[in-house]
Amino acid sequence: MRKRDFDIVFSGLSLGIHHFDFELDDTFFALFEYDDFSNIEANANIELNKHSTFLELKFEFTGSVETICDRSSIPFKQTIENNFMLVVKFGDEYNDEDDERLILPHGEYKLNVAQYLFELVVLSIPLKHVHPDVLSGKIIPEFEVEEEPNIEVEEDSIDPRWDKLKDLLN
Repeated sequence: MRKRDFDIVFSGLSLGIHHFDFELDDTFFALFEYDDFSNIEANANIELNKHSTFLELKFEFTGSVETICDRSSIPFKQTIENNFMLVVKFGDEYNDEDDERLILPHGEYKLNVAQYLFELVVLSIPLKHVHPDVLSGKIIPEFEVEEEPNIEVEEDSIDPRWDKLKDLLN
């Protein structure tokens, strides 16, 4: 798999709506040297609406990623999904400063969507990973609680310097 496999050539397309489907897996994320999760299985659909002077792209994806529960340390499949809209206009020079608008130079004939798909998936993964059975109460994480030693303080064993401080209060 290469990043150029995610090029959408729009120059020969007729005006109107066109669909592009991509399967995203671990090899896709290896292109970005990203390995914070594993066993990703996701399907991305891009709906491109070509107008005479601009393009509208609607990104949607659903899938799952294998992760470890933060509470119980049990591995599980986290379901993820997300969507994103991008408007592509044409101008004198390339500009991607706006998250929802991209300006391509006049004469450009293709758009690589790999970076947009990568960010869409990574940003959809929750910060906290909690197994669904932990949320429903089927799995209750076991935590060992160490008992603190019972320390009894005898009145006679109080440091006499504290008594001097108490005199200052009066």
